[in-house]
Amino acid sequence: MGRFEMRDVAPEPERAILVGVELGGSPWPVADSLAELGRLAETDGAEVVATVTQRLDRPSPRTFVGSGKAAELAELCRALEADVVVFDDELTPSQQANLEKVVGRDVKVIDRTALILDIFAQHATTREGRLQVQLAQLGYVLPRLRGMWAHLVGEQTRGGIGSRFGQGESQLEVDRRLVRRRIAKLRRDLERLDTRRATQRKARWDAAIYRVALVGYTNAGKSTLLNRLTGADVYVRDELFATLDPTTRALVLEQGRKITVTDTVGFIQKLPTLLVESFKSTLAEACAADLILRVVDASDPNAERELEATDEVLRQIGAERTPSLVVWNKCDLLDAEELSALRAAHPDDCAISAAEGTGVDALLYAVAARATEGDETLTALVPYSKGMLIKMVHERCQVIRERYVAEGLLVTARVPARLAETLRAWSAPDDGEGGAGEP
Repeated sequence: MGRFEMRDVAPEPERAILVGVELGGSPWPVADSLAELGRLAETDGAEVVATVTQRLDRPSPRTFVGSGKAAELAELCRALEADVVVFDDELTPSQQANLEKVVGRDVKVIDRTALILDIFAQHATTREGRLQVQLAQLGYVLPRLRGMWAHLVGEQTRGGIGSRFGQGESQLEVDRRLVRRRIAKLRRDLERLDTRRATQRKARWDAAIYRVALVGYTNAGKSTLLNRLTGADVYVRDELFATLDPTTRALVLEQGRKITVTDTVGFIQKLPTLLVESFKSTLAEACAADLILRVVDASDPNAERELEATDEVLRQIGAERTPSLVVWNKCDLLDAEELSALRAAHPDDCAISAAEGTGVDALLYAVAARATEGDETLTALVPYSKGMLIKMVHERCQVIRERYVAEGLLVTARVPARLAETLRAWSAPDDGEGGAGEP
């Protein structure tokens, strides 16, 4: 052996115990919800060593699970040397504090919201993404702040010499004030970024660009589909919330029409309201789209529930009325019988494999059909001085015929409604051969 011994310095994964409570009326079976929680924990770098479930009519106000189950959980933590306990539902600050007392201070107790926030914090790469995550984290932490200098307060309140001036502002109040101040600053910063994003959206609207947004459950394959459609090089990995920041790429349809496709943050059941609020500027890309492609993992047994979870988030952000098309992805993982049943049950949807490219041409045809709805055929003589308008005609319209004449470009094209009003100012009669007409 050499002089220096090689040692593995990689951190050991935390040992996690998952806890789920089966309550009446939940659309997801507790086993499926815990399986998803396990994937979230693994994405965050933990090793799941056990799962605990309980059936209750309503959560316990003190410890969420019953007192007996809480004691059993404490014993399990000691036996398995667990580092963290993850609850599948959101805990109140008092429930979290009480559970920490039961299981021991050396074991962390967190809930699904805290776990998702931690994953988002790891995966946020842009400044906007980091600000959004910080805002959600501080909103989560604020009601959970506890006095860390209680012993000093106790000494001040015992009476006697030096105690008659009052304790003034407690450290807990100072902490809360600092957190609120930080939250206010993050919101101002995000408002400025939101203004910039809104300007970009308006520019695409003014340019009559048809906008498509990809939304769906996390890990449904949205980034893979964006790469397949546009040739982008967006980060793709088989894990939950692999990408958070929206990515917009241009795509030229076969008819010559230029559109944009935006990949948005993935959704999940029980998506924390704090995250929906913080990521509103990002999710606004879906609201501003002309067409939403609701991407679903067709191979997932919970595909229908995942689609419902996606639709619920769309309702929360006010995008439920935007025209949409359901895209069943990962159909290469289905056998022939399953694929046939899927197509029979959803004849108006698109069944594709973004990884293999199967069905993508049919999807593009469906998108093109939606993009050209409301288009009208116009003939216009655009002066050469209007170079930007000529460029827009070539990029945004389906050119039927064109000819350069002395006065400018004489073009007949299928024109989007937003651009038609502009082109009518230079309308010209169509002689059917591209001949010049009087403007």
